[in-house]
Amino acid sequence: MGILEKISEIEKEIARTQKNKATEYHLGLLKAKLAKYRAQLLEPSKSASSKGEGFDVMKSGDARVALIGFPSVGKSTFLSLMTSTASEAASYEFTTLTCIPGVIEYKGANIQLLDLPGIIEGAAQGKGRGRQVIAVARTADVVIMMLDATKGEVQRSLLEKELESVGIRLNKHKPNIYFKPKKGGGISFNSTVTLTQCSEKLVQLILHEYKIFNAEVLFREDCSPDEFIDVIVGNRVYMPCLYVYNKIDQISMEEVDRLARKPNSVVISCGMKLNLDYLLEMLWEYLALTCIYTKKRGQRPDFTDAIILRRGASVEHVCHRIHRSLASQFKYALVWGTSTKYSPQRVGLTHTMEHEDVIQIVKK
Repeated sequence: MGILEKISEIEKEIARTQKNKATEYHLGLLKAKLAKYRAQLLEPSKSASSKGEGFDVMKSGDARVALIGFPSVGKSTFLSLMTSTASEAASYEFTTLTCIPGVIEYKGANIQLLDLPGIIEGAAQGKGRGRQVIAVARTADVVIMMLDATKGEVQRSLLEKELESVGIRLNKHKPNIYFKPKKGGGISFNSTVTLTQCSEKLVQLILHEYKIFNAEVLFREDCSPDEFIDVIVGNRVYMPCLYVYNKIDQISMEEVDRLARKPNSVVISCGMKLNLDYLLEMLWEYLALTCIYTKKRGQRPDFTDAIILRRGASVEHVCHRIHRSLASQFKYALVWGTSTKYSPQRVGLTHTMEHEDVIQIVKK
């Protein structure tokens, strides 16, 4: 029995098992087994296969965005519209066969946009180069999931299922569970909140399935068995995802309104170039980038060349971005902008910068 058959057997077993108090341990064990087999499936095969053409693209720019979707939903058209790169687009499926990069210039930042080949059902098992596509998506900062507005909700749930099975968690945060394997002393289990989905017995069963008999576990929030398995496995990627419904010119206004009101969703039309500016605004928000401008003593700030950093970056991050030795020679900095109480304010290395602040660094 191969891994794929084992996985489908367990999925069928989970589907036909009723969810109640009596079966929760059984379901927890099945889920742990399923996660284990899926991890084995993702490991590259040991057999020496011929080296194929490279798929991943070198990371460049300030952030990376991956376009994921079924074939013929408008990914290549979107890339050609947003960037100066022309990606081949045609009315047949699988026009794009490899990863095509483009660069969006927005608010002084260079955002790398990757046009990936279409995903088909069963991509997580390697169908239609699905594994390579999903592996590239794991390296992105934000995923744009391109959906066909005329196809309804089918595509979205199928894609989410494919990404879930390879360890990509969309629009979720990492579970607040402290987990540390030890050399001895058994399993010590604690929780700071009342647990409604997990119990000590279930946690022990899941850990035993992974051959872990000595560990420290502390639940700081009420998590499900699936989230606890994610913490044990430890290779999960939590990333923001923007659901983009294309081809809205082919559906009714009521349907457009319904799709636009869904959380994390944007409606666009690449054919008629509708709502693309709002999509860029949302993308900037999801990437959580900030622009910092620099200023020399006695001169005006340089607004042409911004330093692009992540939201929550400190003065120390700015120093490292300018030159790696600058932080060690740092005396103080003067900051103008919304992060200060008055302008200019004299600050230290730990001061948190905000969008469009101006900084002047004074060395020792």
